[in-house]
Amino acid sequence: MSQKSMLGRRVMLGAPLVVLAAAGGGWALMLRRMAGGNFDPHSLPSQLIGKKVPDFDLPGLNGGAGITGAELQKPGRTMLVNFFASWCIPCLEDAPMLNQLAKTGLPIWGITYKDKPADTEQFLSQHGNPFGRIAVDLPGRVAINWGLYGVPETYLIDASGIVHWRYAGALTQRVIDEDLTPLLHRLGA
Repeated sequence: MSQKSMLGRRVMLGAPLVVLAAAGGGWALMLRRMAGGNFDPHSLPSQLIGKKVPDFDLPGLNGGAGITGAELQKPGRTMLVNFFASWCIPCLEDAPMLNQLAKTGLPIWGITYKDKPADTEQFLSQHGNPFGRIAVDLPGRVAINWGLYGVPETYLIDASGIVHWRYAGALTQRVIDEDLTPLLHRLGA
């Protein structure tokens, strides 16, 4: 057997071991971060953090007032924007938390993602409507510009239209207490 073919066999036999070692190292790192409390699978990177809300123009739900990027680029107050849908199971968990936040006076605007208006109306009548305004993104194009991974996703925007925070998934009391509330205090909201 030639030296080249022996080396090729060693590489072929060793490649799976290298892949297994890398996967094991990644798994161990994730477990260590979880144990230390600094691994959150919901904290996905967002290209919008520290930037102005993108330009867009969406119609309102059933003839109501729509939402534009220009309005959110200078809202004049700190607020949340929440992408949701009636077909979204985690949105059912998100609804009580959003209703709770709305009762504190924090403005929340909603954007339905690929949802039929009649289904959205039924969802809101069953689970409450925390939204000051609701826009419809039926084709999902605006969500792409926001970098949406899925629904629900919530964004915190300051009074000058800068995105400070994004949370992918259903809000929980822990997320509100540990992440959102301190940030709202820092922003003076």
